[in-house]
Amino acid sequence: MIAIIKLSNTMRVILSALLLLLLHQSKAQKTEIYAPKGIALNSYDVVEFFNEKTVKGSDSIFLNWKGVKWLFSTQQNRDLFAAHPQNYEPQYGGWCAYGTSRGYKAPTQSDTWTIINNKLYFNYNLKVKELWDANRAAFIDSADAKWPTVKSN
Repeated sequence: MIAIIKLSNTMRVILSALLLLLLHQSKAQKTEIYAPKGIALNSYDVVEFFNEKTVKGSDSIFLNWKGVKWLFSTQQNRDLFAAHPQNYEPQYGGWCAYGTSRGYKAPTQSDTWTIINNKLYFNYNLKVKELWDANRAAFIDSADAKWPTVKSN
């Protein structure tokens, strides 16, 4: 027997919005690179992290790589990345390093960056970064082992 449930228009709108949000979240987390709205790392210039700065990229200076748009603050930074993206690409595609070590993708914030052995890592927020900092080596080992599976989820 099939039950028919009558929903108000407001309830239909709310349920539709929730469904769209869940579908968007599902699609967003299937990408290898953390790229809200199709732009890597919330529009930050990935090269500048290696200069110990957080700088937003320009919409007019960009490169498409691994299916997402990467913004840069200068043409020189764009050219550096284009020549050797593997030198600048964040670990785990810019997804949260702690989350990856636990087997899942989580978004990140730009102020959580860390460079270790010339590799760029991000975390979900400063509190998570603090947890991650307490045992970085173990979390990195765990994330490195889990990333091949996590990145395709």
